[in-house]
Amino acid sequence: MTAEQAAHFAEVFERLVSGVERVLLGKHHVIRMAFTALLSGGHLLLEDVPGTGKTSLARAIAQSVQGTSNRIQFTPDLLPGDITGVSIYDQRSGAFEFHRGPVFANIVLADEINRASPKTQAALLEVMEEEQITADGVTHPVAEPFMVIATQNPIEQAGTYRLPEAQLDRFIMKTSIGYPDHASTIRILEGAGRRAHAVVVPAVIAAATVVELAALARTVYVDPSINDYVSRLVDATRTSTEVRLGASVRGALALIRTAKTLAAANGRHYVIPDDVKQLAEAVLAHRLLLEPEAEFDGVTPSSIVARILIETPPPGDRQAA
Repeated sequence: MTAEQAAHFAEVFERLVSGVERVLLGKHHVIRMAFTALLSGGHLLLEDVPGTGKTSLARAIAQSVQGTSNRIQFTPDLLPGDITGVSIYDQRSGAFEFHRGPVFANIVLADEINRASPKTQAALLEVMEEEQITADGVTHPVAEPFMVIATQNPIEQAGTYRLPEAQLDRFIMKTSIGYPDHASTIRILEGAGRRAHAVVVPAVIAAATVVELAALARTVYVDPSINDYVSRLVDATRTSTEVRLGASVRGALALIRTAKTLAAANGRHYVIPDDVKQLAEAVLAHRLLLEPEAEFDGVTPSSIVARILIETPPPGDRQAA
């Protein structure tokens, strides 16, 4: 990536964010994280209470990139075929015909994903990793770009299942929208006469351009010292006495990929340590499995990542030391 390409990337990125911000007021940082995940070729997990605009975010992102979107409401009786699709026998042709499920869209909102059984959750594993569905031995590729935005109820709520580590690891980052601030709430109330689904976000780029921008983001330069820094951060999650399962290699790759995209979004064709620091919690925290004693003491994955960032010197500080 050249400096000119980085400047163009940043300009398009800000137009995308500004468009969605018309729908999701006061959530600039969350929207930037969502587009960073999209342009990094990853999926986003939102842990939030109902009514914070999760569906509006997914629909607005799809509209801004001229893509399609589907919403899947996860419930305890949802079956894997309800997500991926099913093969139905056609009497006229005498053969089974595959009917595509709602996962065949550019942006898929998996609403309250932890309300479904682990078997149903597992239906997303293949498509999130390989962007394809295999049914009856036949592979069906999904659309490009492809992104799953999954929402998760706080685990204390009744009727929820904890997501397995293999599934959590497939989300490139986890964040939350949260309630709007006072000023944004006032603006929302002033527009109460309009229904949320009636607001249309103007298309900024075509879906094919998203694929091109994602490929361009992968060419951002990463210095070997940055790779070393990320490796040390990930190693620190594995050696912490409070962590039973640390960040995986997939997590380290996710941190580099998102750091590349964030650097380009900030108009740079190279990654700096601050890009890694800004993304570390969102990319790594949900991949950590804590020891029961640590959880009982009130330790959280986010607090562990924050501590590791303090204890692990970035490249410049390490050389100075």
